[in-house]
Amino acid sequence: MYQILKRQELNPTVTRLEIYAPLVAKKAQAGQFVIIRADERGERIPLTIAGCDLSTGGVSIIFQIVGGATMALNEKREGDCVADFVGPLGMPTKLDGLKKVAVVGGGVGCAIALPVAKRLHELGCEVTSIVGFRNRDLVILEEEFRAASSRFLMMTDDGSYGEKGNVCIPLARLLEAGETFDEVITIGPLVMMKFVAKTTKPYAIKTVASMNPIMIDGTGMCGCCRVTVGGEMKFACVDGPDFDAHLIDFDEAMKRGKTYESFEAQAREKHCNLYKKEVR
Repeated sequence: MYQILKRQELNPTVTRLEIYAPLVAKKAQAGQFVIIRADERGERIPLTIAGCDLSTGGVSIIFQIVGGATMALNEKREGDCVADFVGPLGMPTKLDGLKKVAVVGGGVGCAIALPVAKRLHELGCEVTSIVGFRNRDLVILEEEFRAASSRFLMMTDDGSYGEKGNVCIPLARLLEAGETFDEVITIGPLVMMKFVAKTTKPYAIKTVASMNPIMIDGTGMCGCCRVTVGGEMKFACVDGPDFDAHLIDFDEAMKRGKTYESFEAQAREKHCNLYKKEVR
């Protein structure tokens, strides 16, 4: 069993947990993920590693409360344990040799983008971080991003904080002004990453997207996490999660991502009903 060392609510729908898993902490690199189960009957949840503390053996994960499984995980408190915590899985993000990079994150995807930005900063890279949220209340990890960035740009859909609009607006503005990057790394909703790739493609700037499709075993055997990249089938869990954003079939990925929406809604409702019975 893996004990929860720290718990923090980052906003009303996003929670950070630090879980005692020293072997994972020792080996994890930016871009890799774990698969976690809240309890022995729970679903497997793939979550990117948000940070590690070798002094405590803690591994941080950040998740959005969406369905029954994440609702169950969110009910855990400091001192509680989760049943499974397997990792690190996936390929680390390739960062060596990069001197100037734009990291573009959206929503809870910023939790994945942050360790990438931090590692680039540690390597002496000039990091431009562009992050976007629907509104001010959903902003997470701002101070951490500022500390890891040479330039930090905040966007909100409604203009309640930072600049109004989506992350492609400042990115396009920089590129149109002649700014160049060794690479653009984008992590967030599929539709956001699709349009980041469209923005950078005319400038022939290498762009990498971190994919988080439906996943079960995390070892490439189930095939659920398949994505089409350059006309070829890839498995996000073993070939990724990072792929050339200009080659990803985002429309297919978005369609596949909606496959279990009705099931997730039912699981969420079932969990709510069970929780109400338990607290009566």
